[in-house]
Amino acid sequence: MKSTVAVLAVVAGLGLAAPAFAYDGTHCKEPGNCWEPKPGFPAVIAGSKYDPKHDPKELAKQDTSEREMEARNAKRVAYFKKTGKFIYDVDKIPND
Repeated sequence: MKSTVAVLAVVAGLGLAAPAFAYDGTHCKEPGNCWEPKPGFPAVIAGSKYDPKHDPKELAKQDTSEREMEARNAKRVAYFKKTGKFIYDVDKIPND
């Protein structure tokens, strides 16, 4: 009975460890740096057909919206520090 349990434990342990030994397709540049592109993809994305080519107008929109968000948050925080009340809607904050 004990030997059967021991054999099952060893088999289960090997079954869990097997996936770690199965992958051998990496060529590591250094320990822990084993990234490599999938077959058919370039090693560097910039300048390839997979480069997303961001539109400067869209990036400017995002930058503008982030600045506006930071200004609203600053106004909320300033009002909270002044009164102790938090008002989410910036239009409802009185201009004193």
